[in-house]
Amino acid sequence: MIFSEFGLAPEILKAVAEKGYTEPTPIQAQAIPVILEGKDVMGAAQTGTGKTAGFTLPLLQLLLKHANTSASPARHTVRALILTPTRELAAQVEESVSVYGKYAGLRMAVVYGGVNITPQSAELKRGVEILVATPGRLLDHVQQKNVNLGQVEILVLDEADRMLDMGFLPDIKRILALLPKARQTLLFSATFSEDIRRLADTLLKTPVRIEVARRNSVVETVTHTVHPVDRENKRALLAHLIKDGNWHQVLVFVGTKHGTSRLARQLCKDGIEATDIHGDKSQPQRTQALEDFKAGKVAVLVATDVAARGLDIIELPHVVNFDLPYTPEDYVHRVGRTGRAGMTGDAVSLVCEEEEKQLVEIEKLLKTKLVQVPVPGFERGSRPAGAAARGSEVRGRPAARGSRPQGAPGSRAGVDAHRERTIGPEVPRSTAPAERPRRGRDPEAERRKVIDKLGFDPYQPYESTSAPTPAAADAATREPRGPKRPVAALLGGLAKKT
Repeated sequence: MIFSEFGLAPEILKAVAEKGYTEPTPIQAQAIPVILEGKDVMGAAQTGTGKTAGFTLPLLQLLLKHANTSASPARHTVRALILTPTRELAAQVEESVSVYGKYAGLRMAVVYGGVNITPQSAELKRGVEILVATPGRLLDHVQQKNVNLGQVEILVLDEADRMLDMGFLPDIKRILALLPKARQTLLFSATFSEDIRRLADTLLKTPVRIEVARRNSVVETVTHTVHPVDRENKRALLAHLIKDGNWHQVLVFVGTKHGTSRLARQLCKDGIEATDIHGDKSQPQRTQALEDFKAGKVAVLVATDVAARGLDIIELPHVVNFDLPYTPEDYVHRVGRTGRAGMTGDAVSLVCEEEEKQLVEIEKLLKTKLVQVPVPGFERGSRPAGAAARGSEVRGRPAARGSRPQGAPGSRAGVDAHRERTIGPEVPRSTAPAERPRRGRDPEAERRKVIDKLGFDPYQPYESTSAPTPAAADAATREPRGPKRPVAALLGGLAKKT
């Protein structure tokens, strides 16, 4: 089958041909005809198999009737709404819509958080037919009355399972309440949990279920390898793999935002160009990091699961799970960043003993046993050559008492030997201080020097030797006076005697 057999308009076929595509992927071949018939679809496909084009191409075809060149915003109302869980995925979907629809004459826009809302508001007020959005920022625009969703004909929930994982269900329900009930709804994702299936049953009307591959599976062009390693040696092993394998483009997933930034800094210290991306980064920072990575300016992109969806690099050769994900389905999305569009890829996981349970859950999901390959010098329980010393060895202390040889510097015997060489044999504690040998120091002679220099003995209590002054002597022999009269000036003076 070829794309022209779907009955797509020449404007769309021209854009597809310029992209270099002639034959549809399995998900596209099954989804496009169903969507063109106006039916609801619940589509599951392996990531990287073209599911974005699977709903974008028929969506454009269905909306061609609304294309016009009018400058009036009233002639450009939102007809299709595509919701995505992350900014990166929203940007990727909008890019696909722009590429395939550049000759369609339809206006499109993308809105997501982390950037200034003012330019987005101005673009929405000019009118668009296709809107790609993250749920939170879309509700911001709804609250500011920048967009009207009352004429939406097609709703697409892309990566719906991820939206549930990120807690977007309340926002999705609020958005659904703003949409017409008579609409076409499409759900596309690489994985479908039971929660998603229950949600689809409530949102979709007699949907057509399309699954072109086994649920929660990954493409066969990806090679999976597990390297058992101690947690404290993971960074050293990662640097070794990158340098020894001459890897030039590596996407590394870390479990926490702080760990992501720390690992990127450490790799840079190891002489490996690296940058990082996570939720605390501003959108311009995240965009710049992705551009530098795609352009090959940096060899390693360290990321949280924010990059597990929406990062589309066709020839990305290596994905590394520095930390295993807590949710097994996220493993599918992570490794789905490699081996896209029929290309081969390597998925490497650095697994410490504490992550064995997560590894078992991933293997249950994939229904396969992942190959474990210990790296010589980095096996669990070993300390790699050249790795930074840790624990007590960093401070120059023994790991256990008594581990130093007798007489070695720092040992008790070594201290005693050093004392005897420098200050002589140790005097028993019972010996009186006067009987202890003195080493070139005479306290009495030092005291006399101080007295001669100061003119008095600073070691004796002070006693006055001068004669009393006449005033002081007179005061000492003078008879005591009577009591002084009180001073009452501030109280209005003293009362007059009567």
